[in-house]
Amino acid sequence: MGGAQGVTQLNCSIDPEKAEILYRDFYNIGIAVDTEKGPMVPLIPDADQKNMVEIVQDLGAISKKARAGQIGLADMQGGTFTITNLGGIGGSFFTPIVNSPEVAILGVSRAIMDPCIGSSDGACARLRMPLSLSYDHRIIDGADGARFLRWIVEAIEEPMLISLEG
Repeated sequence: MGGAQGVTQLNCSIDPEKAEILYRDFYNIGIAVDTEKGPMVPLIPDADQKNMVEIVQDLGAISKKARAGQIGLADMQGGTFTITNLGGIGGSFFTPIVNSPEVAILGVSRAIMDPCIGSSDGACARLRMPLSLSYDHRIIDGADGARFLRWIVEAIEEPMLISLEG
C-alpha cells in the first residue's frame, strides 16, 4: 500500500477516550465474513508484509474459522481498515458502514459484464466491479478517498505494478 495516495489517513483509528487520531504503521486488514451468528470481522495481521499467496491463504483460514464459530475476540481486535464483499451473494451496489474505531471501509460488489460503446472496435463488453469506499470525513477528504479508490482500481487492473512501488 506504499504508493496509495491518502493511505495514511485511511489506515488510522480514533481513540474516543483520548480524543486523538492514531496513525498506524502496520496494516491489519479486517475482512467481513458472513456467518450464521451474523457478520464478523477477523483480521489479516500485517497484510503489507505478505505476498498475495499468503493473503489468500490467510483469508481462507480466517473465513473458515469464523464460519465454524471458532473466532475469538483477539482475532478481531486491532484492525486498521476493513474490506467487505457482497458480490458473492449478488450485491451490486451498497454503502458499507465504517467499523469503528477504524475510519474507512472498502465495499466490493459483484463483477458484471457491461456493454461499452465508443471503442475502436465498435460495441464491446467489459467486466465492471463496483467499489464503494465509506470513510470518516473528519479525517479523510473526498480527494484522498478518490485517489485511494483510483489506486485500488489500478492495482486490480495491473497487479504486478504493486510490487514495483516503493
